[in-house]
Amino acid sequence: MRNMSEATAPAGATELMAAVVQERYGAEPEAVLRTAQLARPRARPDQVLVRVRASSVDRGTWHTMAGLPYPVRAVFGLRRPKYPNPGRNLAGVVEAVGADVTGFAPGDEVYGTAVAAFAEYVAARPDRLAPKPAGLTFEEAATVPVSGLTALQAVRDEGRVREGQQVLITGAAGGVGTFAVQLAHACGAQVTAVASTPKLDAVRALGADRVLDYTREDFLADARRYDVIIDIAGNRGLGDLRRALTPLGRLIITGGETDGAWLGGTDRQLRAQMLSPFTRQHLGTFISSEHAEGLRDLTAFIDAGTLKPVVDHVYPLGETAAAVRHLLDGRVIGKLALVLSGR
Repeated sequence: MRNMSEATAPAGATELMAAVVQERYGAEPEAVLRTAQLARPRARPDQVLVRVRASSVDRGTWHTMAGLPYPVRAVFGLRRPKYPNPGRNLAGVVEAVGADVTGFAPGDEVYGTAVAAFAEYVAARPDRLAPKPAGLTFEEAATVPVSGLTALQAVRDEGRVREGQQVLITGAAGGVGTFAVQLAHACGAQVTAVASTPKLDAVRALGADRVLDYTREDFLADARRYDVIIDIAGNRGLGDLRRALTPLGRLIITGGETDGAWLGGTDRQLRAQMLSPFTRQHLGTFISSEHAEGLRDLTAFIDAGTLKPVVDHVYPLGETAAAVRHLLDGRVIGKLALVLSGR
């Protein structure tokens, strides 16, 4: 179905699209996110114009929306948001390609990342896109890029998880966690997953060999030691996590959620990196990279049947604020998708 602007606009008129709009920073999604009609973007010679079929929200959506911690604003705008909306994930169909772009053609189904992806159309970099996995719906595919790439880099590249290792994953029921559990299991590791009571069965179904309920027990209190800990929950001290590692173990911190306006919990990552050179344990963090090569690697796991997105709920674009609120409530298992109108 064409949108109204396509059906009624005279030749040469600006074509419009539905998009989420954010004009100021704010921690409450209902106060800063709205839906409006914006001019449809055009692809530069080095870009791909994608008609977005679905997008998704993640924790980074909130950080970009709120402008917190404050260093986020150095990238996304100091006083007000630089981009129309905080969306980054997309799955859709190529509408047009720039003159300098190769490897994509109109009609191709793709997924990946772009700025301001909460919109019916986005102009994306080709090195941030890959063919959409054939076995996934658009809604499923749109939940993969940011969280899936973070999990892949945490498990494979930073954690260097290998067959037979003991791996602990905190925050295992979240967006990154559900992918990390499956990827660690696919690597042949013995996976211990930490989640809350209502989420244990879902995490177990993803391939976790052992599940622990953090609301009922201290998951670091026993004598078990882990070769790799992937800390996504971000609510345990660095010393506690180190004691749960083997002498040569690897700690990968991917989360650190606090109310700190300046560091936002990243102080643990900073302290881990400063301490790591002085211990046999590897203590570190990383900034996830968004690139087509990683997306193709994720597609290979998906096509092999060893990786599957967990979609908790699908919202229409007009309810993006409600989706972010649902995420903040902490009850989500896996991911929240956004479906675009005019499909």
